Amino acid sequence: MEVFNAGRFYWVADNVIGADFPEVSSALRNPDGLLAIGGDLEPATLLTAYRRGIFPWYSEGQPLLWWSPDPRCVLEPDQVRINRSLARTLKRNTFKVSFNQAFADVVRGCSAPRGDDTGTWITTDMAAAYLRLHHLGHALSCECWHESELAGGLYGVVIGKVFFGESMFSRKTDASKVALVRLAQLLRQRRFRLIDCQIHSPHLERLGAKSMARDDFVGILKHYCSR
Repeated sequence: MEVFNAGRFYWVADNVIGADFPEVSSALRNPDGLLAIGGDLEPATLLTAYRRGIFPWYSEGQPLLWWSPDPRCVLEPDQVRINRSLARTLKRNTFKVSFNQAFADVVRGCSAPRGDDTGTWITTDMAAAYLRLHHLGHALSCECWHESELAGGLYGVVIGKVFFGESMFSRKTDASKVALVRLAQLLRQRRFRLIDCQIHSPHLERLGAKSMARDDFVGILKHYCSR
């Protein structure tokens, strides 16, 4: 991630609960969605941010950065795309799936370096912040197990009828995809409106994610995050 000149941006005050984020319409176009800097990762701050369509994303050594890109990448629970290979994996019951049985382990799996990339955006402070949200009942993990070993999973924030996906990982082929399918099935049963995927990627698009205008996304949050 690029290092930014912090003096150019809106600073969020530390320990101000609720009201110190600017309107998402003021987010930058380049880099897309950068909205504010500073503040903290306390539960009240994070929950306020997510309700407004804002999320934290930064690298070790940077100040805390807050984002609200336009458009937003989203996935409707009944629109997950299952290709033939994934369908075969699901039919074989290759993985045992659980929820909230290994939240901290899933976060560690998501924060591990991937391929040639030795860095991670899930800093120690970020991991601790989402673990606090989990203990308060606002963050959920889905785990995929293979022969009693954690093979993959995902985690995110739950507010009302919206799931804000944070990250996913796989140690076995299709493990994170199976986690997403089973999560979507659970959310559909519970009448959730949306899975927030934050930023578009070809991988997410192949799984059924699509782009949504930020104004439409925020409008959905105002209605469904109050439930």
